[in-house]
Amino acid sequence: MTRTTISRTSWWAAGWLLMAGWALSFPLLSTLEPHRLWGWCAATGYLAAAAACALHRPRTALALAMAGAVAVPLLWLVLTGQGQSEVAVIERSGRLLLETGSPYVNEPAGVRDYTPYLPGMALLGVPRALLGDQGWVLRLLGDARIWCAAVLFGGLWGGRRLLGARGVVFPALVASPVIALPLAVSGVDLPLAGLCCLALGAAAAGRPALAGVVLAALCSLKWTAWPAVPVAVVLVACLWGRRAAVRCAVLSVAGTAVLVLPAAVLQPAELVRQVVAFPTGRAPVPTPASSPLPGRLLTELAPWGWYLTVGLLIAGGLAVALSLVLRPPRTLVAAADRLALGLTLAFLLAPAGRFGYLALPVLLVLWARTTTPVPAPAPMPSRIVAGAGRQKPVTVLDLKGT
Repeated sequence: MTRTTISRTSWWAAGWLLMAGWALSFPLLSTLEPHRLWGWCAATGYLAAAAACALHRPRTALALAMAGAVAVPLLWLVLTGQGQSEVAVIERSGRLLLETGSPYVNEPAGVRDYTPYLPGMALLGVPRALLGDQGWVLRLLGDARIWCAAVLFGGLWGGRRLLGARGVVFPALVASPVIALPLAVSGVDLPLAGLCCLALGAAAAGRPALAGVVLAALCSLKWTAWPAVPVAVVLVACLWGRRAAVRCAVLSVAGTAVLVLPAAVLQPAELVRQVVAFPTGRAPVPTPASSPLPGRLLTELAPWGWYLTVGLLIAGGLAVALSLVLRPPRTLVAAADRLALGLTLAFLLAPAGRFGYLALPVLLVLWARTTTPVPAPAPMPSRIVAGAGRQKPVTVLDLKGT
């Protein structure tokens, strides 16, 4: 075994040990039972993965990490009906969407009555309304977390397929806490990550219409995903021209309107109260998203703290928008980084938020860097020889610029 292989194995073992330490913090510090259960299962899987790496069994290590951090806790929590409140909220909104045409509860009285998502998210709760929960098979197939995961992995795979990328979708990242924790306990933000990657992949691959449709689906889930539209449209404009960019923008805006307007017409007050006021801390009921991020801390400084936070949030958004004009992204990686930067600023400066929201920009950055398109064959240089007699110097034309 070479020294390089041993060094790589040691790095992997150290990574699994770090993840085990992170997972152990949940049963020690968290008061949420699903988080505590995930922490014990994931820590066991990560420690076993580190031991397998020490024995130079990297594939076995990955399988053990996936089992401990994803498969076991996800199946246990789904089949026992445990999870964060977001799961029940999505499934209730799916039922209401089928019954009333709108996913929102009228005049919500408590936190669990609020649905802080746009109507598209309710579609992920429709399977539970249709299948029920009688028997472990239907309980599993109807769970909103399964469908959130399906959108995530479908988006990651679809974006790579459009770009002709090699390899598989970073299974080690799936086993890491970035994906494993939200997938097991909630899953609500994972569809945003999958659709963001698919939209950027379609934009980079020269599929503006597809990018616009995917952006419409994305923007119908949560309004925090709307920054993806200008980033994708600018990427299309840089790579494929203004007409393609206009097509992408029109489809994204029109598609979002089609998906959101019915609920806005049926329950305009509830849409504003639950989708805008509640997540930003302006509803009668306080939001449970209260991680000690900068925006949250600023709102607690004084009565004017909320306005300061919103002002900083707007300033950050304008700065990112200005960067799109002055230095537009011309590659998939640059676009993903710009969107990740904008989302990170939004999550950090929002009046209310959670650390878990930052998984979205992390996924964007890592996915773009692992989605390397297969390079196209270089065009053959054209050799133009002047004269019929003695051969003149050969001129090589660069066809890439023609």
